[in-house]
Amino acid sequence: MSLYDDAVLVLKEYEEQEELRQAYLDHLAAHPDGMWKACHAGHVTASALVIDPVHGRALLTLHKKLRMWLQMGGHCEPGDAGLAAAALREATEESGIAGLTLLPGGPVRLDRHPIPPPCHCHFDVQYAVVAPPGAQHAISDESLDVRWFAYDEVANVADDSVVRLLDATRARL
Repeated sequence: MSLYDDAVLVLKEYEEQEELRQAYLDHLAAHPDGMWKACHAGHVTASALVIDPVHGRALLTLHKKLRMWLQMGGHCEPGDAGLAAAALREATEESGIAGLTLLPGGPVRLDRHPIPPPCHCHFDVQYAVVAPPGAQHAISDESLDVRWFAYDEVANVADDSVVRLLDATRARL
C-alpha cells in the first residue's frame, strides 16, 4: 500500500474532528502529491507526542527554526510504510530514544496550521508514543533542546496545539 493510500485509509477510519478530517481528505483528493513537501498547496505531516505515563510527563523539542516547544514530527519520506510509521520514525529521530511504542488507537488528533512560504500549510496527523522505562533522550540536529515537562507544565511552555494534543493523549490513556 502506498503512503498516500495509507493516509487516506487512516483518515477515513479516524472518527474525530469530522470537518477537519474531511478537509484533509479533500486536500489529498485534489493533490495526489499532497503527502510530500514539494506540494506547495500544503502537505500531510506526521508527528508524535512522546510521553512517560508512569512519571506523568511529556518530552518536547525546542524546534530550531520555529524556536517553539513542540512535539516531535515532520515530513513523510518515501520509505515510510504509513503515517504511523512516519510519526514513529520522526519521534525516534528527534528524541534519540529507541524502543518507543505507538499508543494504540491510531491518530490522537489532527492539526492544520500555516507554515512559511513556499509551502502554505501542514496537515499534521498527530500520534502519541510511549517511552520505555529509563529512556535517555538526545538533541537532534533539528532541535535546540529536548526536555521532559510534567503534564501540568506543558501549557506554560508550549502553544495551544501541543496542549490539545497532550489533553487528547491523556484522555486516551
